[in-house]
Amino acid sequence: MSEPTPERELHGLEPTHRPWLGALAAGGVLAGLVVAFADLPDETAPLPAIARRAMVETLPRFKSTEPVSAVVYGFRAMDTFGETFLLLAAVVSVVVLARTREPRHGFVGEERAGAEEQRRVDRGGSDEGARTAREAEAEEEGRAEGPATPDDEPLATPAPERAEAMTVVTRTAVRVVLPLLAVAGLYLVSQGYSPGGGFPAGAVVLGLVLLAYTAFGYRRIAPVVRPVVMEAVETVGALAIIAALLLGIPFAGSFAASWVPLAPEQTLRSGGILQVFSVSELVEVGSGLVIVVFALLGMRHDWAPDPESDLEHADGEDDR
Repeated sequence: MSEPTPERELHGLEPTHRPWLGALAAGGVLAGLVVAFADLPDETAPLPAIARRAMVETLPRFKSTEPVSAVVYGFRAMDTFGETFLLLAAVVSVVVLARTREPRHGFVGEERAGAEEQRRVDRGGSDEGARTAREAEAEEEGRAEGPATPDDEPLATPAPERAEAMTVVTRTAVRVVLPLLAVAGLYLVSQGYSPGGGFPAGAVVLGLVLLAYTAFGYRRIAPVVRPVVMEAVETVGALAIIAALLLGIPFAGSFAASWVPLAPEQTLRSGGILQVFSVSELVEVGSGLVIVVFALLGMRHDWAPDPESDLEHADGEDDR
């Protein structure tokens, strides 16, 4: 490989590597998509077996008028069971990779002792310049505690704004939107005769949490999104799914069989096992997505450190 020219180094341009290979791969994918879409059946084509069975048996077997939910949580419940626990495996993987070092218990560690000593120094009076430097360092590391909202910040305060929450307009808008979205999510999971269920309702739960986090700051939602809380909630959802499907063996003769008594169609309790599975999946999926997002937001370590910075750090250690 030829050395990059000074002009490339000056403008930060990377040399291209085999662009024809990328173009060939993209063209192959495009050709496959065109063939696949051109071969899709039209409205006159016969229904596949699973779709035909769902249209014929959904109402008598589940007292539901929504064949999509019957397919997802009834006829193909094993597939949904596998997909849900594949999501659980992904959540565990993200948590393992992103989790920070946990505090030790049973003794007063160095960090806590240092913090207490620093508080004693601050109470006794310390150099203003040193205190300002510590505040700036805490702000750079994301440990600074600013005012809860911009309304609490004094006028003419120098930038940057340190409030955790957003403006009163944003907070008011989120307060109006949150109940509407919550009702929409509950509708998806509670109505056995409407398409949807636990997966989209779980995504709605994540959206609600992120809106609250964006508008009001992390401290307002910290008691809810703590890993110890969310992991317990997700475990409850996963165990509820397993229990609901296992109870089909003694009550209906097979795993994931519908054993819940059926209510009249288009009622909250219609669908039988569909509703139990869907609500349990809402708990598992919603909590799992919240865990993943906030684990990534709180990730502080770098899996691909810069070798040059490591060398500089080592040189500095040697000099000291």
